[in-house]
Amino acid sequence: MEATNLLRQIEFIKEVDKLKYILRKTKLLNSERNENDAEHSWHLALMAIVLAEHANFPIDLLKVIKMLLIHDLVEIDAGDTFIYDTQKNHDNTAEEREAAKRIFGLLPAGQASELIAIWEEFEERQTNEAKFARAMDRLEPLLQNTSNQGGTWAEFGVRYDQVYAKKNVIEQGSTQIWQYAEQLINDSVEKGILKK
Repeated sequence: MEATNLLRQIEFIKEVDKLKYILRKTKLLNSERNENDAEHSWHLALMAIVLAEHANFPIDLLKVIKMLLIHDLVEIDAGDTFIYDTQKNHDNTAEEREAAKRIFGLLPAGQASELIAIWEEFEERQTNEAKFARAMDRLEPLLQNTSNQGGTWAEFGVRYDQVYAKKNVIEQGSTQIWQYAEQLINDSVEKGILKK
């Protein structure tokens, strides 16, 4: 049994290496290079560790870190959908659910169930942990775009109202971080790197 579990876990580990090849639209801070999903997930997990004290409520930090490390694994099959895409909804899709079943299903049943439940919790955005994890997920690209003179906002013609609508969910996880993020958005308009 243990040897079988080990083999399944190793297959999962090999499979999720593919996350390194999924490119996001956003570019690294102060860079022209696009970020990949693995870099994004790692950065979010580190952000959660550093910024946890600013959560609106007590959180299980280990669960938040797990959410952030696995939340985009479904993009191995489903691909990355740009948050401002007007053709395809960025929210969870049936395609992503199928990807979650396949990818997490590589693991032994107990681990697969746990990770699918954590992934679903992140997607549903109802728990304190999911709200804080979502705040991290929305903050990082904001930091990237402001460091890159508008970055993907400029490249894809994204406007203030679109950014504000997508980023204000940060407040559900951290009012303090949202105040900082809102100021960044408004400063970006004043600097001319985000159009109203």
